[in-house]
Amino acid sequence: MKLPIYQIDAFTDKIFGGNPACVVPLESWLPDETLVKIAAENAVAETAFFLPDGDGFHLRWFTPELEMDLCGHATLATAHTLKAILNYEPEVIKFRSRSGELKVSNTGNLYTLDFPSRMPIKAELPDIISRAIDIQPSEVLKARDYFLVFESEEDIKNIKLNRLLLDEIDLAPGGIILTAQGEKVDFVSRFFVTQSVNFEDPVTGSAHCSLIPFWAERLGKNQLNALQLSERQGKLTCENKGERVLISGYARTYSEGSFYLD
Repeated sequence: MKLPIYQIDAFTDKIFGGNPACVVPLESWLPDETLVKIAAENAVAETAFFLPDGDGFHLRWFTPELEMDLCGHATLATAHTLKAILNYEPEVIKFRSRSGELKVSNTGNLYTLDFPSRMPIKAELPDIISRAIDIQPSEVLKARDYFLVFESEEDIKNIKLNRLLLDEIDLAPGGIILTAQGEKVDFVSRFFVTQSVNFEDPVTGSAHCSLIPFWAERLGKNQLNALQLSERQGKLTCENKGERVLISGYARTYSEGSFYLD
């Protein structure tokens, strides 16, 4: 069996920026264990698989280890594949997913994801996480992910994490969000996943389902600009819409090709 594959850099307007994702169109679902193996072979944070479903598409996301409940950058990459490469014409792309219906619209090369809001609530910081970071947060919250608030952007840039210690805990499908108010943007963040091939995620759309409502309430504004401070970095334009959030960013095609399962 020969299948097409596309690698897209999401949440960036330049190659080698943002977060890379692979996108694989299917005509029918392969066994889950095969999807995990394909994702592991691709060796990026997430691989998106999709197939036609009514007036939209059924979309699933896999890391090299497991299926995710929600992935922003791979959804953006899929929308870019459909619009920029496969010439999908409707203005709004509808995806059916484990997190309900997701919609993506685009203007030129700017894509806007319509995702569920996940407001974090106050929580206790597990001792193992506290011992694994060299700067302690000023606030601890949790939704899907642990949500650690720090005093400054410099804290987010300079914090050091003990991966060996953190890999003793399994937070899948969640992770650890580090965030602070930004110096030139409204807020900055980083995102880490324990027991994962990719420990630090370059740009995490799903984390912004919690970041957006939190910072919208904290800053008293619904229109927000965000920067994820990974090595590749990612820029996001965000809007708080109550039960939904809008996350906008650019994408670039890195490669087009095919692979074989026989």
